Amino acid sequence: MTHHTRSIRLAAALVGAAALVAACATGMGGSKPMGFFISSTNPGKGGDLGGLVGADAWCQAMAASAGQGSRTWRAYLSTTATGATPAVNARDRIGSGPWYNAKGVLVANNVADLHSASANLGKETSLTEKGDVVSGFGDPVNRHDILTGSRPDGTVAVPEPGKDTTCGNWTRSADGSAIVGHHDKKGTNPDPVANASWNASHGTRGCSVDQLKMSGSAGLMYCFATN
Repeated sequence: MTHHTRSIRLAAALVGAAALVAACATGMGGSKPMGFFISSTNPGKGGDLGGLVGADAWCQAMAASAGQGSRTWRAYLSTTATGATPAVNARDRIGSGPWYNAKGVLVANNVADLHSASANLGKETSLTEKGDVVSGFGDPVNRHDILTGSRPDGTVAVPEPGKDTTCGNWTRSADGSAIVGHHDKKGTNPDPVANASWNASHGTRGCSVDQLKMSGSAGLMYCFATN
């Protein structure tokens, strides 16, 4: 091997190493562990997720399927007060951040950032645990309605008397309704704090699988790592 050939190969190796370092720095190399995703599927009963416990277990299972089961995962869902049981705010149950998606891209630094206009949320960044894009407005199948039961600031959407905002605190698979956000930011909530309504856009037509489909929902939810 000539000195010239060795020099070319060394230069190529250095360029490759530099590219790898750059990729890791930007998250492309997976240097940042996934801490946020949209569940790729629903458990199968529409708005009945088995309550918060069942929803959290689903997030945990989805994360485990992607090799991130060692972290503790929680569903971004709020619940209303019932009897002696107080309401639960989605923002209070997801940890403190920062959170990265499956591609290692930063989504938000902390809870305040997540609920501000600076959050890096949208169709290209709010990915599933598999790193896939969820179809949205304008696609052949629209699945941009993500279950939250929340207001733009991440607190529970308190229903009017006789109304529902959480599919019966995530136990109903027929009648009822739930507040959903639009992961692609094609929202209907004019509040600028909502960051184009990623978490609070409108209520669903019901809580069954078919009723959720009517408004562009597959019963998917946001999942966050708390540690």
